[in-house]
Amino acid sequence: MIKIGEITIALLGNPNSGKTSVFNSMTGSRQHVGNWPGVTVEKKEGFAAHGGRNFRVVDLPGAYSLAAYSMEEVVSRDYILNDKPEVVVDVVDASNLERNLYLTVQLIELGAPRVIVALNMVDVAESIGHKINTALLSDLLGAPVVETVARRDKGTEELLDAAVALFESVGPKKEIKIFYGAEIEDEIERLESVIRRVGAEPEVLKAWTSMRWFCVKLIENDAAVKRATAGYTGGGEITAEVERSRAHLTSIFRDEPENVVADHRYGFISGLVKEVLVRPMAERRTGSDLIDELLLHRLLGLPVFALLMFAVFTLTFTLGDPLMRMISGGLARLGAVVSGSLGDTLFGSLVTDGVIGGVGGVVSFLPNIALLFFAIAFLEDSGYMARAAFLMDRVMHVMGLHGKSFIPIMVGMGCNVPGVMAARTLEHQRDRLVTILVVPLASCGARLPVYILLAGAFFPGELMPGVRTAGVVVFAMYIVGILFAVIMARVFRSSILRGPSTPFVMELPPYRLPTAKSLLIHVWERAWMYIRKAGTIILALAALVWFAMTFPAGYRGIHSDEAGLRALRNTYASDGCDRPGPEPSSACSLLYERVVLAERGIAVKRLENSFAGRFGRVIEPVMRPIGFDWRV
Repeated sequence: MIKIGEITIALLGNPNSGKTSVFNSMTGSRQHVGNWPGVTVEKKEGFAAHGGRNFRVVDLPGAYSLAAYSMEEVVSRDYILNDKPEVVVDVVDASNLERNLYLTVQLIELGAPRVIVALNMVDVAESIGHKINTALLSDLLGAPVVETVARRDKGTEELLDAAVALFESVGPKKEIKIFYGAEIEDEIERLESVIRRVGAEPEVLKAWTSMRWFCVKLIENDAAVKRATAGYTGGGEITAEVERSRAHLTSIFRDEPENVVADHRYGFISGLVKEVLVRPMAERRTGSDLIDELLLHRLLGLPVFALLMFAVFTLTFTLGDPLMRMISGGLARLGAVVSGSLGDTLFGSLVTDGVIGGVGGVVSFLPNIALLFFAIAFLEDSGYMARAAFLMDRVMHVMGLHGKSFIPIMVGMGCNVPGVMAARTLEHQRDRLVTILVVPLASCGARLPVYILLAGAFFPGELMPGVRTAGVVVFAMYIVGILFAVIMARVFRSSILRGPSTPFVMELPPYRLPTAKSLLIHVWERAWMYIRKAGTIILALAALVWFAMTFPAGYRGIHSDEAGLRALRNTYASDGCDRPGPEPSSACSLLYERVVLAERGIAVKRLENSFAGRFGRVIEPVMRPIGFDWRV
C-alpha cells in the first residue's frame, strides 16, 4: 500500500549494471520479494527514509530495452506506463556507457515524467581510464545524472536527494528528440495527423504518455502497441496507414523500419558518447580480461568450473552438517522436555510430533540452504556465474535450454528446493518453467539415504572384486536422473512449452569483490523465502500426517488391552522392579519385556486402525510383491 507523501522510485537498468546493488544500498534489509501479478517474473520492493521523506523503491526486472520482446521488458514498460511512478532511476554501467544508454534513450522517448540517470560503477570506469563529463551528459539527456558506486554505498544519498528535488520541481523539462531522418519523420507526422483525424488522440495520450513515441512504436511494429491500436476509435484506419508507412519505408531503405530506427538511436548515442566520454589513447587490458584467459579457456575452463562447484558443495555440506546435527539435537531435546511436561496426551503428541517434528524438518536444512546461497551469491556478485553459464551453454542447448539453466539444475542436486528457487534468475518464462519442471529429476542429497537403503536391500554382493553392486546402482540412479532431465526438457520444449530456443546473449561483467552487506541481503532473502514457503507447507503436511496416524484414536478391544497394560505396570511396580539398585532379577526383566511388548502391541493396533493405517492396508496388495507390508 502506498503511503500519503511517499515517493515511489522505479529502478530500471540493464542486467549487470549494478541495479540490485543500488536497490540494496537504498533499502538495506527493508525489502521483500514476490512475483508480479500473473507472471513468474520476480518482483522486489523495498522502503527507504531520507531527508524527512519516505520512499517506496521498486526494482524492475533487468532489461536491455523497452521493446517488449521479453516478459521482463513487458513488465518494466507496463509498470512505468500504468503505475506511473513519481521518479524513474535508470541505472547505467559507467564502464559500458554506449550499450547502456540505449535503454536510457528509449525511457526518455517514452515520456516518463521524471527520469534520473544513476551513473553506477564509476570506479570501474576510472580504473580503465574513462572520464565522463556528467554535467554535459545531463544536459544532452535532459535528465539529472548522479555518480554512484552502489556496492560501497557511495552516491546513494545524492541519488535520493536528486529524486526529491526532481519530484518537487515545477515547470517544463527539457525535451530530447531524436531525429530519425526525413523519410521516417514524415511518416511519424502523417500517422499523428491520422490519429487526430479519426479522434483517437485522447485515448493514445491517456494510455501511452507520448504521441510521438506511440507513432514510432507503430513504425517499429511493436506488438503491444498494435494490439492497443485495434481497440481505439478508428483503429482499423490507423492500422492500414501504419502498414502503408512500413511498406513505403521498407521500399526506400531495403530493410525493416525497426532496424533503421534502432540505427538512428545508436547514431544519437554514439555522438553523445563522443561528446561526454574521454577514453585513453590505447585501451589497456583489464584484470578481468587476464582472469578470463584462464576461466574461459577452451580446455581449462570446464575443469576449473568443476573444481569450483566441487568446492561449493564441499564447503556447504562440511560446514552445514555439524549445524544440522546441532539443530536436530536441540529440537529433539526440546521435544523430550515438552513431551515430559505435557505427558501422554493428544495435545502433547501434536506439539511434539506434529509441530516440533514439522519445524525440525524445515529448520534443520536451513544451514545447508543458507551456505549454498551464500556461495552462489558470492559467485554471482563476483562476476563468475555469468562465465559459468557461458561455459555450459553448448551442453544445455541439447536440452533446449541455455547456459543459465544449468545453475538451478546443479543446485538441485544438492537440494531441489533451492534449485527451484534459483530458477527465478532466468529471464524468460518458458525457460524458467522448463527448468523448474526438470529440477526434481536431479537426485538431491535427501534421496541418497533412500537410494542406499533400496540398493543395499535389492542388490547385495559385489559386481566384481572390490566393487559393490549397490554403489554402482546408486551411481546409475544419479545418471538416470540426469538423462531423464535431458529427455523431459526436450519433451517439454517440443510439446506444452513449445517455442524457439531463446538466444543466449550474456555480457560478462568485470570481476568484483562482493560486499558483506550484499551477500548477507542475498542470503537473508533466500533463507526467509525458504522458511516462509517450504516451512508453511512442510509444517502443514507434518500436522496432517500426525492427524492421519493418530485418529481414530481407539480400536475394538483397546480398553481390555489398556487394562492389561495397567495391570502389568502395577505388578512391575509392586514387585519393586522400578526401584534403583543392582542388576534386575530375571523376573523383573521378564515383566519389563512384557510391558514393552504390550505397549508396542497397542501402538501398532492404533496405527493400523488410523486413517494412515487403513490407507496402508488399501495399497498393501500393490506393494506386497516387493516385500513391503502396510506399515512401510
